[in-house]
Amino acid sequence: MKQFHIFLAFFKIGLLGYGGGPSSIPLVHKEAVDHYKWLNDDDFGDILALGNTLPGPISTKMAGYIGYRVGGWLGMINALLATTIPTILLMIVLLTSLASFKSLDWVEGMTKAVLAVVGVMLAQLTWEFFMNAKKGLGWTKAILLGAASVVFLDVLGVHPGILVGVLLAIALLKKDKQEEKQ
Repeated sequence: MKQFHIFLAFFKIGLLGYGGGPSSIPLVHKEAVDHYKWLNDDDFGDILALGNTLPGPISTKMAGYIGYRVGGWLGMINALLATTIPTILLMIVLLTSLASFKSLDWVEGMTKAVLAVVGVMLAQLTWEFFMNAKKGLGWTKAILLGAASVVFLDVLGVHPGILVGVLLAIALLKKDKQEEKQ
């Protein structure tokens, strides 16, 4: 039954993840954390951060890791197939038919509406991550870290993987210093 749930969860993500990786992240969170409780919010955040440092689509990286964690090697293969099969099939069907309908008003409206929904889903997930950061760091540090991240990512153009790597290194160094004091 576990393998069926892995397939079902990631098939839904693959089917409904319109817009690529960023739109899939809230769906993965909903399935893995809220619905099946395979992960908690902290684990999900760690997987997301590490997944963003690696090349390739985030939804397949997260599916592979979560599938492996929940169901071993078979779970990993199961989750990867479940995530990619809907995309492959939908690409074939939709792209062959969309060319003839793309100029219709309802198709353009549908595309714009989906983008708004994805934006709201990402904003909600961002708020949840910020509230979790606040719990661990407090308001001041969470706000300062958030503001510094915006400056590094948007103003200075630093790659997210570099920023995550630097923050992980700082956390590891801080942990080592705390262990030395004890």
